[in-house]
Amino acid sequence: MNICIIGGGLTGLSLAKNLINKKINVHIYQKTKINNFSPTRTIGISKNNLEYFEKEILLLPKKNKWKIKKIEIYSEKEKKRKILNFEDSKNNLFYIIKNDEIYKLLNNELSKNKLFKKITVKKNSYKELLKKNSYDLIINCEKDNPISKKNFVKKINKDYKNIAYTTIFEHKKLENNSAIQIFTSLGPIAFLPLSSTQTSVVFSIDVKNKIYSDSDVLKFINKFNPKFQIKKFFKLNNFKLESSNLRKYYHKNILAFGDLLHKIHPLAGQGFNMTLRDIKDLSKIIQDKIDLGLQLDSSILEEFQNKTKNKNFIFSTGIDFIYEIFNFDKEYKGKNLNKIFKVFGKNKNLINSIIKFADKGLGI
Repeated sequence: MNICIIGGGLTGLSLAKNLINKKINVHIYQKTKINNFSPTRTIGISKNNLEYFEKEILLLPKKNKWKIKKIEIYSEKEKKRKILNFEDSKNNLFYIIKNDEIYKLLNNELSKNKLFKKITVKKNSYKELLKKNSYDLIINCEKDNPISKKNFVKKINKDYKNIAYTTIFEHKKLENNSAIQIFTSLGPIAFLPLSSTQTSVVFSIDVKNKIYSDSDVLKFINKFNPKFQIKKFFKLNNFKLESSNLRKYYHKNILAFGDLLHKIHPLAGQGFNMTLRDIKDLSKIIQDKIDLGLQLDSSILEEFQNKTKNKNFIFSTGIDFIYEIFNFDKEYKGKNLNKIFKVFGKNKNLINSIIKFADKGLGI
């Protein structure tokens, strides 16, 4: 059995490692070697997803994952009083991991395996790939290649007119296991602990009316800093924010995957978690075929679409709805947000449901 994955980022490598664990030959096609994975980008992985990742993909060293026990929500108007608090007394809520570290771990493990091969894409590689037809399945994780531009263009798109700024700063040592989200007049800013002395920041800034310089952004981070005695900042990076949902997941034996399937606002830190749930669903469908002694073919792709498309759309729409609530409230200078959250905060069943939703997604 042979599978081709197009795209050598975290999604492609995670999926490749899962498939190789099933003794499937995997070739990854990527445009160039990825040598400069941003050291200031982080991902949050929910407890349930991390358990799956470590069981079915790769066990992560303890030093590479930082546990988050609480999520504290504040507004710019009331910086010192929590308007919402998420906490599970029995479990960690999620874990923060540096993108470049998990990439290196996956890449190192895969490079040792005889079932794995990386192929650098040249000018005619995509045409040759399709012409040879030497793979049972092709899984495409890239949006900017000829295959995507021809077969995966029908999407539901939304431009948030936001830019997400990410960085990491060093600070004086403290107990650092609470993620903090502050809803400001500029947009939501999240402080995500990486250790007792390092914290990452994701700041989604509204740029409809004004573009800000890097120095402006760093001043804003200092302004909204909830408790840290900052010693130094690392490099500031940024990327445009938009959401999209692909209308059809596959074409012949080619499956769209990862961000090509769905992109969401980083507000709730659920982007990579959605992808991990997709890997889990796809992996189970493939394993069921293997257990029955069946060949891997395009029926897998149709089954995957039927199983995941609706719940992915509902989940991503839910994240967008949360963003719009905060965006609407921002226009009215936070007059309603605190009142809404105070009501939510008193409902323990609702809080537990939100925690479960963030951890496991939709169980449909």
